Amino acid sequence: MKRKRLLARLWQFQNDNGYIPQVSINKLAQELRVSKIEIEGVISFYHFFHKEPTNKYIIYLNKSIVSEFKGYNNVKKAFEKETNCTFETNNKDSLFSLFETPCIGLSDQEPAALINFYPFTNLTPQKVRSIIFHLKNGNNLKDISSNPTSKIQYKPAKNKTIFFRDYVLGNSIKKLKNLTQNQVLSELKNVGVSGRGGAFFQTATKWTYCKNNKNKPKYIICNADEGEPGTFKDKAILNNLPGLMLEGMILAAYVTGAKNGIIYLRAEYKYLQPKIEKAIALMYKSGFLGKNINGIKNFNFEIELQLGAGAYICGAETALIESLEGKRGEPRIRNLFPTEAGYLNKPTVVNNVETFALAARVIELGSCFFKNIGTKISKGTKLVSISGDIAKPGIFEIEWGTTINQLLSIEMCNASEPYYIQINGPSGVCINQNEFNRKIAKEDLACNGSIMVFNKNRNIIQIIENFTKFFRSESCGNCTPCRAGNQILLEKIKKIKNGIATANDLDDIKKWNNIMKLSSKCGLGKYSASTFSSAIDKFRNYFNKIIIKNKGEIKFDLEAAVFDYNELIQNTQN
Repeated sequence: MKRKRLLARLWQFQNDNGYIPQVSINKLAQELRVSKIEIEGVISFYHFFHKEPTNKYIIYLNKSIVSEFKGYNNVKKAFEKETNCTFETNNKDSLFSLFETPCIGLSDQEPAALINFYPFTNLTPQKVRSIIFHLKNGNNLKDISSNPTSKIQYKPAKNKTIFFRDYVLGNSIKKLKNLTQNQVLSELKNVGVSGRGGAFFQTATKWTYCKNNKNKPKYIICNADEGEPGTFKDKAILNNLPGLMLEGMILAAYVTGAKNGIIYLRAEYKYLQPKIEKAIALMYKSGFLGKNINGIKNFNFEIELQLGAGAYICGAETALIESLEGKRGEPRIRNLFPTEAGYLNKPTVVNNVETFALAARVIELGSCFFKNIGTKISKGTKLVSISGDIAKPGIFEIEWGTTINQLLSIEMCNASEPYYIQINGPSGVCINQNEFNRKIAKEDLACNGSIMVFNKNRNIIQIIENFTKFFRSESCGNCTPCRAGNQILLEKIKKIKNGIATANDLDDIKKWNNIMKLSSKCGLGKYSASTFSSAIDKFRNYFNKIIIKNKGEIKFDLEAAVFDYNELIQNTQN
């Protein structure tokens, strides 16, 4: 199927020209035997593909809520001033093209931007001035970029550290000579390994479904497209332990009989691509990828990397599969699971980076190692990315069962007067100070890895507005409840900001949350109103202070509305 190479071909044209010319679209349409309109539809779906010419330096400034609170507006003005350009406009005869973009996985180092996909972090107007000065003078972009590391701020005692312990290449793969497929599955099941992207579906069950499917070929896909604002924990593995993720994919291939694997890497992490490809090459060189892996006859597995193009919705596994097949990354109607009919309609395992890395550690260390780590239901540790009003933003490897209060302590992230905490990104839930004793655990707060901390000085409506604008722009638009619902929520926010919202508006928001949850096709629509709805309950006093205290609808005062006009007429007649 030639079309599966569409993303790679589009990136080729984009990199060569700075945009995708019409002549290239025509060429692709003939080559792939699909309509030009279909290819244009794919291009328009992704943030980072451009149909119009761009300039030498393409700047994407992150506009997430953490960035807003850390100085985004001043940095944005500085970029416009120093480049003499305007965001989201075609700035002809300039070196620079300016665009805003959602979270780029650098929430611990905000404000942040990508320039030709090189990262620049902890930006200030002064830093912006220096960066633009260097670029105008022809300095090498790579030399002046930030080259950010993933800050590992906390890990448990050595006998309880799982992810960020010493890594030895191939340790888990070497164990396969003495383990059957079912024994690998049993080890994963004993630990209770489950999807770390948020769904928490049992990994052993998913791999078993794929293993038992007689249809071939089979595929293993690593979802490295973490796009939830405030989430950057998978980046820590990609940056520090890419081999561990690869080993997890190889284990999945051993269990299922898959011969081919794909890493779907979000475009925002393009600067990590060389590091990941180097790790893949080392796996081949060491005999852990390719033919007869580790001397096991007929155990053959190949891995390739595909770069995404900027679409939050592709974090959903069926949308990711559609994207890999060269289509718009829209979620499928769930008639069949990917393990039944996934990539190219074949049995497919899709897991995220952390899940594959954990699977590798389970086989390396053995399930008994996990016996006394975590809780009875949630065994082991969890990676969380924490950002916001804290002294130590970054990555934390914590035991399951750690409380929010412990996370906020001086020993961990050292939060500054925490008040509003967002769990699991914008599509998750918020908690207030009465809930800080709750635990990060599957049986309590089943955290997917994102925690944003905000103090009392932050405007809750500003937080929710940022989230809602994000969902509106990221919605694929297929579902009416999602497409219309997010716009309606923004209108409610506008009423609140203008001081004309009533208790009825708050009730409507909660009703829309239920409508979207029940009738949207994918998780984006189902959960995009969850935070807004839960905030109304969790911060009732806050909302009570900003709504109009009347039971009925606001009446339109016609006399007041035309007063200025009537006065003008009267004065004219006099």
